[in-house]
Amino acid sequence: MRADCIIIGGGASGLFCSVMLARRGKRVLVIEHMDACGKKLAITGKGRCNVTNDCDVQTVMNNIPRNPRFMFSSLNSFAPKDTKEFFESLGVELKTERGNRVFPVSDSAKQIVSALLQACEQAGVKIIFDEAKKLIINDGAVGGVVCRGGEYLSDRVVVATGGRSYPKTGSTGDGYAFAKQAGHTVTAITPSLCPIVTAQQQECASAMGLSLRNCTMTLFDKAKKKPLYSELGEMLFTHFGLSGPLVLSASAHIENTDKHDYRIEIDLKPALSEKQLDDRILRDLGEFENREFQNSLVKLLPAKLIPIIVKRSGIEPTKRVNQLTKGQRTELVRVLKHLDYDVVRLRPVDEAIITRGGVKVGEIDPRTMQSKLCRGLYFIGEVLDVDAYTGGFNLQIAFSTANSCAQNMQ
Repeated sequence: MRADCIIIGGGASGLFCSVMLARRGKRVLVIEHMDACGKKLAITGKGRCNVTNDCDVQTVMNNIPRNPRFMFSSLNSFAPKDTKEFFESLGVELKTERGNRVFPVSDSAKQIVSALLQACEQAGVKIIFDEAKKLIINDGAVGGVVCRGGEYLSDRVVVATGGRSYPKTGSTGDGYAFAKQAGHTVTAITPSLCPIVTAQQQECASAMGLSLRNCTMTLFDKAKKKPLYSELGEMLFTHFGLSGPLVLSASAHIENTDKHDYRIEIDLKPALSEKQLDDRILRDLGEFENREFQNSLVKLLPAKLIPIIVKRSGIEPTKRVNQLTKGQRTELVRVLKHLDYDVVRLRPVDEAIITRGGVKVGEIDPRTMQSKLCRGLYFIGEVLDVDAYTGGFNLQIAFSTANSCAQNMQ
């Protein structure tokens, strides 16, 4: 079977690219090795699908910690506003939530998958369920794909296989093998947007399930003075350590934990200076001056956090509030403003939202997504060595790179 273009992978970038190519009159064949397309897309955003971030191009680039310059051309050609217009044109109503995160009004990621599949059908995209085994390459040019079920021929092949996170959804890292077959460099594959295991695992487990809103998290490499990451937002305590939006974004800056020593610092009361917090504590303690210290923080902290803060402060839990010294209050303020955790490692890549690393972007034309090493071969989406923080930015990368590929393919 011959097609104008073959796309390996029926995920976010692959389906989007196929629609755009077919709308240009191309005969498009999508090869998907799972039993259905869009399995990972259907579970993104906890099943709600954060399709993009309602912001300008520069803001997207500011949220890409690695290789943001590579995205300059594709983001300017297809920005977040274009992503919104695209899905709205498919009949998907969108809404914008805190942090400019854009979701379908239905809160259903499956609606996004269905809309893309319907657009594929209307545009005449052919989807087959087969496993791509290797590329056909002759004289530095791609000629098709060898699959378990036979050969499919085309002088235009797009690798849209995703990374290695959530392998049960089909992201098994196949695209890296195709890239290497064509002579490409694949940078180290590690987890990103991933929960963090802390040395204080038992302490975190005692607060498991507690979600903190409006705290500030700062990540330090202990060998450096300047923070690697600092942001206001939400986080979650788990049985192994920390998770939630702030933690996932901070994880994008964590490299080899065998070689680097990282520390997380949480400001539980970022809206208050240390002086203001001390005044607040004095007011609270004034109401409970005859209570034990361990029972005096109910207005200040969630219940699960109180035993942790009491222990960290070094103040005797049964000490009467009216016996606390100024020095002890100062230490309490310090703990509340600088609750620290030592990073042991990231959770496995299977649990990561996305993969860090991939096809080296210096070997890809940033305007067209075409390989500089093999004519007619393209790479889009998460298979590339580009990743971003949480907030819809990674799906925007998928759509923007897919659009650049589709619009510039001859």
